[in-house]
Amino acid sequence: MASRRSAAGWLLQRTLRSLAPQHPAPVCSRQCSSKLATQPERKPKRSPVRPLPSSTHDWIGPPNPLSNMRPIVYRVPENETQLEKRLRHLRQETEDWNHKFWSKQNLTFSKEKETFISSQLKAKGLTMRDEQGRRRSLDSEEMAVFYKNFLDTNRIRHANYNKEWYRRNFTITMLMARVTLHNMWRAITERKGSKNNNTPNT
Repeated sequence: MASRRSAAGWLLQRTLRSLAPQHPAPVCSRQCSSKLATQPERKPKRSPVRPLPSSTHDWIGPPNPLSNMRPIVYRVPENETQLEKRLRHLRQETEDWNHKFWSKQNLTFSKEKETFISSQLKAKGLTMRDEQGRRRSLDSEEMAVFYKNFLDTNRIRHANYNKEWYRRNFTITMLMARVTLHNMWRAITERKGSKNNNTPNT
């Protein structure tokens, strides 16, 4: 029975961590809450200043301490078309939307986790720290109760997020296809035009 409960706790932890979107850029790995509970408190690092868009390359920053996502500033190519501009704005807006959602969700998760751990330790007559000043933690079976409750409480929010995430990705994919086809057609047209201009008159 105990092994089944441990397996259930492990499965819930994996499910919770998999809720974050898969990002094309490398993303800082998320640590499970039971490990975080045993680590010393650290002040969050300040986010780097977001640079202005470049005309040649995207800017990808370090993982944000709140959302755990790497911020991206997409390049603004020279002679950007209206279609390319529309695509860039939607991609940038989606990045900012993702960051806002996961920052809020992770803050909520951390606060509720701390409240749960504190209440469980208090019920045992224990404080948050032991005699040596180290933070106490709960075992995986006890934390599995919190993970399940958190997932159940936020199920609708995550479902709505996934729907919007898929909608945005579909729109971005279609716009990327249109931009690619437009650029291919423009290249073919320019090539034909240059050939006609270089053809000697007979």
